[in-house]
Amino acid sequence: MTFALHGIPVSKGIAIGKAVLISHAALEVSHYLVEVGKEEIEAQKLLDAFEQVRLELAQLRQSLPKEAPPEMAAFLDVHGMILADPALTEKPLKLIHTQRLNAAWALTSELNDLLEQFSEIEDSYLKERANDIRQVAERVLKALNAQQKDSLSKPELASPSELGVDAIIVAHDIAPHDMLRFKEHAFTGFVTDLGGKTSHTAIVARSMEIPAVVGVRHASEMIRHGDWLVIDGKHGIVVVAPDDQLLSEYRALQTKATEETRKLQLLKHSRTATADNVAIELLANIESPDDATQAVELGAVGVGLFRSEFLFMDRNQALPDEEMQYREYRRVVDLMHGLPVNIRTIDVGADKALGAGSDLSQTGTSPLGLRAIRWSLTEPEIFLTQLRAILRASAHGQARIMIPMLAHVKEIDETLRLIEKAKQQLHQRGQAFNPNIQVGAMIEIPAAALVLPLFINRFDFLSIGTNDLIQYTLAIDRSDHAVAHLYDPLHPAILNLLYSIISQAKRANIPVAVCGEMAGDPSLTKLLLGLGLTDFSMHFSQLLLVKREILKADVGLLKSRIPDLLQAIEPEEQAQALENLLA
Repeated sequence: MTFALHGIPVSKGIAIGKAVLISHAALEVSHYLVEVGKEEIEAQKLLDAFEQVRLELAQLRQSLPKEAPPEMAAFLDVHGMILADPALTEKPLKLIHTQRLNAAWALTSELNDLLEQFSEIEDSYLKERANDIRQVAERVLKALNAQQKDSLSKPELASPSELGVDAIIVAHDIAPHDMLRFKEHAFTGFVTDLGGKTSHTAIVARSMEIPAVVGVRHASEMIRHGDWLVIDGKHGIVVVAPDDQLLSEYRALQTKATEETRKLQLLKHSRTATADNVAIELLANIESPDDATQAVELGAVGVGLFRSEFLFMDRNQALPDEEMQYREYRRVVDLMHGLPVNIRTIDVGADKALGAGSDLSQTGTSPLGLRAIRWSLTEPEIFLTQLRAILRASAHGQARIMIPMLAHVKEIDETLRLIEKAKQQLHQRGQAFNPNIQVGAMIEIPAAALVLPLFINRFDFLSIGTNDLIQYTLAIDRSDHAVAHLYDPLHPAILNLLYSIISQAKRANIPVAVCGEMAGDPSLTKLLLGLGLTDFSMHFSQLLLVKREILKADVGLLKSRIPDLLQAIEPEEQAQALENLLA
């Protein structure tokens, strides 16, 4: 019988194939008492299992392919840190020695206690870490029960070749290290019971450009192994057991999408301008120097955002020194062949932790805590090291410094003072740099938007980080799935803030770009053009989709309809104004 399930769309596209059902790994373990006198042997089994998993994670970490998303290394580092925490073994070892519980029983007892404690925590970020602890514990249990057939750790038992068709993974949840293994088997889509737009599965699926729908409650219970599935990654729909007519319709949509992708390639190096001849600049957001090559190939005219924190997160050793950072920044500058490169200073904290090899105290886990420039200013020597590396790279091209999460005048002044100090240090060394390097600020806190003249008077350019601007304006933690549905880029307050920022920057003749997710959403391109935006910065995979919308747009007409949209507060009024704008 054909039926449809609905979830959260996280990676667009259509996938058609048979379901590969990955078990929930529900921690069903044997429970028995260890013989008197053999407690130490049982305790060693547990320690050996922890060591085996540690080695497995380290091997996965070292064998990450260059094209793997940087977030994958960060996820593995988090799991490595959890595994290394002695608190996870202390109680199970005590249970083995005092109550003679077998190792698996002792570990699951501790895990159940931990999960219960995490369920009572109000902080959404910490709540999510319970899932990481569960995944680590499950991996240790698998090491303890290696003789047991386990489909989660052995996806090859249900590989695409075995099914003879394209295969789609269906799981309760997927840990990042298992995602690596699934990638090797060329699965064409993912469906999970849990997850949101920022879940492990979502991030990896987007990086692999594979259709995925997450948060499909009870999907792993309702879908059977071998069922035919259709994933509509754009609308968040999973069709189970589609009939021949539905299959035919979706295959036609697949073919159409493939043809559209081929046509998009023809736009790569054509001039980017609207139908009424307004020139637009498309820049790329990148996370590693290797991304720069693809950005240039797709027609980017610069790097609007180089996320330098991934140089810090993607590590098992100490933080990168000045020489290593300089080499990486220069590599991006060289690959961009004279085009501008905005290097954002390290933005760790909240959902981005430092690498496991760092001996520094960890940044805050709250999006309102110690992160981005706030963290950098508490670690001035690390900040100066990064600034010197960027400055040295500026001697070889258009490297520019971009500062995240500024809000206070004292933060601005201290940041600019440290930039000058870094210049003096290089001058004393006799090392080359561009003394007139441009310095920009990210506008991603409502307070910054409301006192924009402070930024216009002190910086060379501005970049609007819409992801955080929306989060902070609407008081929504982006990583909290319970409020994810309230994250709305079209909220009237957001649109009015964007219009105000762009208008003030344009009047002051200071360049302003949008580098958040809104810039890379083709459905919002005409809206941003109407608001006056001319510089878009996005993940390079979205460049051509946005460019196609730009070529069809009439900016004069769009701008004439913006006042009605900005005045619309009631949902019905806003919907009508948006419809008129995009008509």
